[in-house]
Amino acid sequence: MNIGQAAKDSGLSAKMIRYYESIGLLAAAHRSDSGYRLYGQDDLHTLAFIKRSRHLGFSLEEVGKLLTLWQDRERASSEVKALAREHIDALNQKISELSGMRESLQDLVDHCHGDHRPDCPILKDLASGICCS
Repeated sequence: MNIGQAAKDSGLSAKMIRYYESIGLLAAAHRSDSGYRLYGQDDLHTLAFIKRSRHLGFSLEEVGKLLTLWQDRERASSEVKALAREHIDALNQKISELSGMRESLQDLVDHCHGDHRPDCPILKDLASGICCS
């Protein structure tokens, strides 16, 4: 199938497919006599794997490691589990940071009168980080 059909079937854009190929996540496509990229079912399985991995928040580097492990039939599942645990730890850290940001912003919103007066604790707080030399 051509890249348009592969994009449709995988739910990814043709641009993303070309990008994944350019960075080595997807093997170089076979080419037709006229130079068009051609993809098969194995490519679609790889694209689905990449898409699902990205949906779970894995970085491109992590997706590359996961693909290598997926394609290695003699891998130890402990390697996969360790990579997934590291990702969970990173997600938990990000959740903690986002929760802290939400709480800070919620506190500022709670202290803003939100009326016709120009006094605004939200803007005051944002400006408090400005340094002048």
